[in-house]
Amino acid sequence: MQVGPININSFGLMLGLSAIIGSYVLARELRKRKLNAEIASTATVVALITGVIGAKALHLLEHWDAFIDSPSTAFSPSGLTWYGGFVLGILSLIVYVRNRQIPVLRFLDALGVALILSYGVGRVGCHLAGDGDYGIPTSLPWGTIYAQGTAKPSSMLREYFDRNPDQRDLWRYDSLRTVLAGVDDLGTPYFRFDELTPCHPTPIYELLLGIAGFFFLAWIWKPSFPDGYLFMIYLLVASVFRFFVEFLRLQPKVSSGLSEAQLFSIAIFFLGLYGMYRIRQLSDQKTKRAR
Repeated sequence: MQVGPININSFGLMLGLSAIIGSYVLARELRKRKLNAEIASTATVVALITGVIGAKALHLLEHWDAFIDSPSTAFSPSGLTWYGGFVLGILSLIVYVRNRQIPVLRFLDALGVALILSYGVGRVGCHLAGDGDYGIPTSLPWGTIYAQGTAKPSSMLREYFDRNPDQRDLWRYDSLRTVLAGVDDLGTPYFRFDELTPCHPTPIYELLLGIAGFFFLAWIWKPSFPDGYLFMIYLLVASVFRFFVEFLRLQPKVSSGLSEAQLFSIAIFFLGLYGMYRIRQLSDQKTKRAR
């Protein structure tokens, strides 16, 4: 995106917008829980910085051979793995709020509501950049052409078509991927396959799910909830959303036909279930002692 003489990266723009929205929602949720809302901006910066570091670190570990061949990829703005950022970001925020002597679990409740929405908004940056986070080909009317994206479907879909030869013929992959169609704004060539093949806009699905998750969490919360309970529900909701969206994405399958993100989602889901059980158990014990 060009604004006068300044070139604005669409992914960076949406990442910044998601941080602003997340910070606003976090401050609002902190006030609802009678916590210091002024920490929201600093917490957002902490989460943003450590989240990007964690996402980049996990991506480099996943693609270690490519990193060894070209170490400069460590400084590329692309190549971020969400769960790496999620884990390091959450751990960093726990350390931060502990140092500020703020109840960690109550803070996490507020964070979950903000995080599910800001994540969805941030995903729009992936959609605008066409960075390969889109999904498999589709004939649905909202299928999106990503010929101008930074990761071309003709390249990103190669493994998918290797696994699904019937789809390979249906979408005329072999004949269309060799026909040069043009050059994008960055000087990268794209092919007829790229400009004729609509794909599932999975980042937009995640935006819609993020909005739905935000309203759901805001709706179900009650002041009587024990601290941390809503955050555990957030883990359940977010992991289920990601698990099912992954079926439409292009991520490689690593075990039992599931992607790495789906395996992480399963682990997060059961962590949320266990957390709900333990928090409710401790709350009941505290209630009995108070009688």
